[in-house]
Amino acid sequence: MPELPDLQVFSRNLDKKLAGKTVKEINVHKAPKLNVTHTELQNTLHGQKLSSVYRDGKELFFKFSKGDVLGLHLMLHGKLFLFEGKNDNKYPIIELIFTDDTGLVLTDFQGIATPTLNPGAKDAPDALSPDAGLDYLKQKLGKTKTNVKTVLLDQKIIRGIGNAYADEILWDAGISPFSASNKIPGDKVKDLVRSIYSVLKDAEKQIIKSNPDIIAGEVRDFMLIHNAKKKTSPKGAEILVKEGSRKTYYTKEQELYS
Repeated sequence: MPELPDLQVFSRNLDKKLAGKTVKEINVHKAPKLNVTHTELQNTLHGQKLSSVYRDGKELFFKFSKGDVLGLHLMLHGKLFLFEGKNDNKYPIIELIFTDDTGLVLTDFQGIATPTLNPGAKDAPDALSPDAGLDYLKQKLGKTKTNVKTVLLDQKIIRGIGNAYADEILWDAGISPFSASNKIPGDKVKDLVRSIYSVLKDAEKQIIKSNPDIIAGEVRDFMLIHNAKKKTSPKGAEILVKEGSRKTYYTKEQELYS
């Protein structure tokens, strides 16, 4: 699944390529969770100019000239492709076709990537928002014994962090992913806040450096810990992997608070 840094780069590139274009047509092929009818979506966005593309949490938002927003959640396997004329990409979910005969398609072989017209505001702050700062995380972590990695992955607490970057962030902060959230001392929560911002922003730079025009897929080869090709951390400790519904990569360099 593309995570926050991937989506940040996607939005940057899509904004550069698409902002200013006018919608001619919206084709919905398979979107069972779309919150409006296909006709309402078409009638709402037809003729509007795309003002900007930006990321919010794990979604891409396409804002139009009348203020309407189309949110796209890629889920696990959603991919975006630009095309000219006719879309030839398999498993289309939704197509945006512009008056210059170019288009953007969201595909997903699982069929669960989700478009939403005018998505509602979320209560949880974005991971890069100042609202997700030290006071907020201290409060949220202090109220639960749940392990800290699970808290970082909870999109109702903080939005945008996925499995791979949770591992990178916690290693950078020196906190074991299995630590009880309410046992983490205040100075380490401060480290965690710093690591969230620095790891995510550095990853964005790494993705741009290696794949400057990317709008789909994941770039992970630069990762320090959540990386199956690496056996040791930059400091020389063995990288351990805990199997489960999701893999957790960690080292014994990280302090366990329990």
